[in-house]
Amino acid sequence: MDALAGLLDGPRARGAFLLRMVMDPPWSVRIEDRAPLCLMSVTRGEAWVLPADGAEPVRLRPGDVAVARGPAPYTVTGTPGTDPHARIGPGGLCTTLRGEPLAESMRLGVRTWGNASDGATAVLVGTYLLDGEISRRLLDALPPLLALGSDDRSGPLLALLDTEIARDEPAQSVVLDRLLDLLLIAVLRTWFARPGAEGPAWYRAMGDPVVGRALRLLQNEPAHPWTVAALAARTGVSRAGLARRFTELVGEPPMAYLTGWRLALAADLLRETDATVESVARKVGYGGSFAFSTAFKRVRGQSPQEYRGRKGAR
Repeated sequence: MDALAGLLDGPRARGAFLLRMVMDPPWSVRIEDRAPLCLMSVTRGEAWVLPADGAEPVRLRPGDVAVARGPAPYTVTGTPGTDPHARIGPGGLCTTLRGEPLAESMRLGVRTWGNASDGATAVLVGTYLLDGEISRRLLDALPPLLALGSDDRSGPLLALLDTEIARDEPAQSVVLDRLLDLLLIAVLRTWFARPGAEGPAWYRAMGDPVVGRALRLLQNEPAHPWTVAALAARTGVSRAGLARRFTELVGEPPMAYLTGWRLALAADLLRETDATVESVARKVGYGGSFAFSTAFKRVRGQSPQEYRGRKGAR
């Protein structure tokens, strides 16, 4: 499992916040939900996304997709310069800027919200409510806001999401979560494949016939007692050759990468499951809880128990 797959197999879009926003002008919504990731796509009309840091606004037309990486706030509006009339806070809570509830008064149907049922602008919104250590390895490589024009990868998924988002059938939330995951993967692949893209070093290294195989072995089998020699044997090159090539492309030696990967997996397991520290340790390749706890505290500055307690208190 690589970090891109980790978005699906790790803290993925379980119970994501999804809706279709339908608006007539003038309209403007301030987003302050602190969510780690939000995807937006216009299906009708146009919208602008305005970052809070004063960066250039991003214009979205039908089929375009924007990805906003939290927790920084931003504004989605029909026209730049329109003052926000609504605020989306943590948990998708919608209020006026004075804190008066708006969720019910602007409800237009199943997962549909706005100020006019036949508004000139319609925007699909999918918000990830959880993030994790594995996905962060990828998301940290993204800008706070990115936008892509419509393409053959995302187009069919957007059409299907638009159809499914207003349905209320058995297991509908699971269907929508998976569609959101697939759309995110399509968008990120396109983003990193564009000319001049600077993806993370490990992402680029995945395309190398030797280092890419080594990375997949480490990621798919983190509990295996790897050594550089064992990894070199599995990839068909010399130990010195693998170590040199891996470090050049990934930016760190194979065993340092493995340690970081193991501890990232462990951090997500500690947060997402009730597994004992001993169980987590063995699942990610440590012989016992003592060695694991020592490594975890050395890298993260706190014990596994402290990390789990801090995450649970949020």
